[in-house]
Amino acid sequence: MCCIFVPNTIVLLEIPTQKIQLNVNSVSVFIKREDLIHSIISGNKFRKLKYNLVQAKAENHKTLLTFGGAFSNHIAAVAFAGKESGFKTIGIIRGDELKSKIDENPTLKLAQECGMQFEFITRESYRHKNEVGFLDDLKQKFNDFYLVPEGGTNKFAVKGCEEILTKEDSQYDFICCAVGTGGTISGIINSILPHQKVLGFPALKGNFLKDEIRNFAKNKNWELIAAYPFGGYGKITPELIHFMNQFYLETKIPLDPIYTAKMVFGVIDLVQKNYFPENSKILLIHTGGIQGIQGMNLKLKAKKLPLIDFQ
Repeated sequence: MCCIFVPNTIVLLEIPTQKIQLNVNSVSVFIKREDLIHSIISGNKFRKLKYNLVQAKAENHKTLLTFGGAFSNHIAAVAFAGKESGFKTIGIIRGDELKSKIDENPTLKLAQECGMQFEFITRESYRHKNEVGFLDDLKQKFNDFYLVPEGGTNKFAVKGCEEILTKEDSQYDFICCAVGTGGTISGIINSILPHQKVLGFPALKGNFLKDEIRNFAKNKNWELIAAYPFGGYGKITPELIHFMNQFYLETKIPLDPIYTAKMVFGVIDLVQKNYFPENSKILLIHTGGIQGIQGMNLKLKAKKLPLIDFQ
């Protein structure tokens, strides 16, 4: 665990970087182990929540309200961070059928144990979560709260993600990360040096992410590589499961199936296809999310697919 909770703040310790042995075209690949920040508030979830918690305290809020799905890393992180930082937490959960299945869901059970209050809504209602009328109804029902967007992305989240790269990372030519809502990559883009380029690997289909990133990103030396979504958000294939299990055997680095595994798979594939110039130094950002693997394995088991195994 690389962070320590103390009253009103979180002290972040040094984040290790680990080399991945590939031996292809003199390209060097390293991975920044942001997943080791914390077992629950890991990777970009820590980064995104850091200044949101500061802002919530500055505005004298006592409650955090946010949104997420059945196995959301964000829901788990907000619930745990809220508990440790003295906030009440409310989770608006996509899927009203989950109300009776909390004990069967590792993520929701954890969040509930951290004191999170749930509001389960239909998937149709969830689509309206960003509309003024929907938010007004939440304010009427729950009174005062600090709103943390789904996935955590806002200007405070981007500010936190701008701290992922440090001066020691100036040696790298390419910075690679998975992309969900666009907050993490935006922060990284804002903090790169002129000789560096950021490559984002979307975990979902669609071109809308470019516009989301442009809302926050100042620099222009970045690109999205959309060839590795493995069917779309939340989707996973036997090929990806095999890759994750083999990667762990070789490196002892666990990858999450929704985001980082797809990015790492993509980077290694591009290295093997000579995408990167010779002697390039590449830094991969591990954005955490390991807590979701238990829930994913429940889904895989139900579908009689191979399991993610980090034993």
